[in-house]
Amino acid sequence: MTSKFRWIHGDTTHVLALVEASTVIEIGDLVFYDADSAKLASMQTNQTTKALNQSTFAGKFLGVAMQASPAGNTTPIRIVTSGVFEYDCLSNTFELGNFVGIEENAAHTGVENQMLDKTTLAAGAIGRVCRREATPSTTVQVQLQSTVMHGAIS
Repeated sequence: MTSKFRWIHGDTTHVLALVEASTVIEIGDLVFYDADSAKLASMQTNQTTKALNQSTFAGKFLGVAMQASPAGNTTPIRIVTSGVFEYDCLSNTFELGNFVGIEENAAHTGVENQMLDKTTLAAGAIGRVCRREATPSTTVQVQLQSTVMHGAIS
């Protein structure tokens, strides 16, 4: 997916994270922290079920890329670790406070870099819905929170 600025409003916190030279990150990508660098959500090993993919990702969720990192770049990039963002999702309704987690790809072989889905499990959550959608919508506004930097969603 191409870069898409997804921040909507509110205060943010950020970190500077290393990116491996072979990793291409776009603005708006959801990233996790692996050993010493930021990695794309889609680089997570498939855990075979959506619930397992969500909980595995949530446990190492670093944040949202606010800078791109092209192939060959090893300069640290800015990752926002909290804030309100708007992400694409499969058509769904959302209530304030609903948990959201990473979305699986269409083939169910991994996760998307820039899509979220409602989840009922706090263990799979990386944020909460902050704009109610009473009719089915393909976007959702969420307050995201890095579990690496701020702890688990509860």
